[in-house]
Amino acid sequence: MFRFPRIGRNPVVDPRGARRYTEEAHVITPRDVEFSWDGVPMHYIPGEPLATHVINFMHLVLPEGERAMSKALSESLPLIEDARLHEEVVGFIGQEATHASSHEGARAHLASIGLDTEPMTRKLEWMVDHVLGERELKGRAEHAWLCERLGLFAALEHYTAVIGEWLLHAKVLERKGMHPTMLDLVRWHGAEEVEHRNVAFDAFMYVDGSYARRVRTALLASFTLLVLLLSSLNYLFKKDPSKNKGRFWFLQLLSAMRRGVVPNIMLFLTEIPKYLDPRFHPSQLGSMDAAVRYLTRSPAANAGGTAS
Repeated sequence: MFRFPRIGRNPVVDPRGARRYTEEAHVITPRDVEFSWDGVPMHYIPGEPLATHVINFMHLVLPEGERAMSKALSESLPLIEDARLHEEVVGFIGQEATHASSHEGARAHLASIGLDTEPMTRKLEWMVDHVLGERELKGRAEHAWLCERLGLFAALEHYTAVIGEWLLHAKVLERKGMHPTMLDLVRWHGAEEVEHRNVAFDAFMYVDGSYARRVRTALLASFTLLVLLLSSLNYLFKKDPSKNKGRFWFLQLLSAMRRGVVPNIMLFLTEIPKYLDPRFHPSQLGSMDAAVRYLTRSPAANAGGTAS
């Protein structure tokens, strides 16, 4: 019989999360990755300027967002007494730091060959600092602000896990001849998003667990991410100095979605009901086996071993 979720604090760590992978503990740990950007062109998905900029959206937005996420998860650590979840959060924070620095490297390379991202980057840094940063709060207000950020990041991690699963299985990127370095970057990142897909959600549920906050932050995160995506694509396309980029970036986006070269933007609508289902848990997303298998053969993830 269906029961409505309790509105209010409902701390719980779903035992099915990463714990469902095997009876042994699957350790989430940062990997020491190495990328060489020599020879990566402006349009590293040949003949697909707009699809390239959809990937560039990750380079543009994720470094600042992932640092803010790591900060909130770090603040939650003293509140998490579950030893396994505590370990997962520590590993998650390490992975997010590596993601941020890797995408910054890609962003710096694109800037070096003529794609000016600095003005948009400054705006994103300002937004993250002023909207998602620390505030002069104490006591219950401080705790409520932490819970609000954890709710936002849990919802955003839902989307990154969905996109990560898509990247792992998108054979179209290989058929299109996507540059292998950039393909490895996004697939390595996507695999780790699937690998740690439950961590932010479990941390939110442990520290707070309010269904009302889960609904509110999911809707806010979805709307914000969609606006950021569209505004960033508009910016990146305008700043693209290539003469062969074509015109009408939005029509190019629709074409790329129709041909499956990028994920369909409708996921912003289709994923919300799944996330808001009271029975939902991120362990239902993606394939841990596919993620781990890719991580064992990723050139970048195996160039330097595992970070200590």
